[in-house]
Amino acid sequence: MKRPEGFEPPPEPAPEPPADGHGRPSLADRLARRRRGAETPASAPGASDDVDTGPVSVVTGPPRASSSARTDRPAAAGPAAARPEVARPPDARPADGRPEAVRPAEPPRIGPADTTAAAARERAAEARRAARRASRQRRRVEKSEVRRFTRRSRHRRATWTAVGAVVVVLVASVTVAVFSPLLSLQEIRVEGTSRVDASAVTAAVDDQLGTPLALVDFDRITGELEQFPLIASYVTETAPPHTLVIRVTERQPIATVATDDGVDLVDPAGIVVQRLDGRQDGVPQVDVGGAPLDGTAFRSAAEVLLALPLTLRSTVDTVTASTADDVTLALTSGEQVVWGSAEHSEKKAQVLAGLVADQAERDPSASVEYDVSAPDNGIIRTR
Repeated sequence: MKRPEGFEPPPEPAPEPPADGHGRPSLADRLARRRRGAETPASAPGASDDVDTGPVSVVTGPPRASSSARTDRPAAAGPAAARPEVARPPDARPADGRPEAVRPAEPPRIGPADTTAAAARERAAEARRAARRASRQRRRVEKSEVRRFTRRSRHRRATWTAVGAVVVVLVASVTVAVFSPLLSLQEIRVEGTSRVDASAVTAAVDDQLGTPLALVDFDRITGELEQFPLIASYVTETAPPHTLVIRVTERQPIATVATDDGVDLVDPAGIVVQRLDGRQDGVPQVDVGGAPLDGTAFRSAAEVLLALPLTLRSTVDTVTASTADDVTLALTSGEQVVWGSAEHSEKKAQVLAGLVADQAERDPSASVEYDVSAPDNGIIRTR
């Protein structure tokens, strides 16, 4: 059938382009529509409503967040998050008013790596230098740690070595002193004797010879020296490597006591120091009326004699005491001294010395009696 003139069939509708995930045409479809719209006049009734008449450029990147959206909300995943943002430069429209084709901006490209042999050698050399630097740094750290721990270990070893050496020296010294014959007793020296026989003292303790000084039996020496009544006290001293010194303090006689066999020289304790045939000059005689020498009468007489100065003691001829409270002195010049008890003997001795000096100035030839039994009131009586 022949179509009438001027009759044109309606254009076939264009196939619907595929839409993106949000129901909108894809970017390529929208760009194609823009190109088709650019070929038709702007006043054509078939022009698309969503085609912008100005030129645009495509900028790829994440979508801008809305001013009302929260900044801490994560971006939505999917095709919409990857949709590029279209920016429209102000001077992109040509003179004829038709839009230009919009092309998306290409992302920056990383140039190809330099794969030449020189570049490879430079990279290898730089890697070796970095490895050497790291190795040197590691060695420095290791050396500092080794020095620190080595110094501490060295100090600890030195301390334990010193302690061990001191212990060894002490043990060796004790062993040598106790068990070694190098420090054995080979000589006994007795000092301070006049009436005591020093050889007898040495013979009494010579059984200790050959014994190490640290093992000398001093208790046994004490028992041996107690057999000597004239020894009041003694002190022992070891003089390494082979000598023992015994310093003796002898008993000092203070008076004589008449006995049936003669005269005994006694000390203040009543110990007989020596037996004599007669009286000894300068030593007063004590008469206690047959009382024992360890009684109160003799102790009072001895205390009075010890309180007298040496100048007065040498002028005392006899001391008579029947009890502890009636001590009487007879001087070599013929005067008598009433002493009384042994209490306040030092003060009584001072009073007696004053009375004797006063009587010597007034009448030295007169026979008098001095009474110092009351030390606060000395009396001189004429006989």
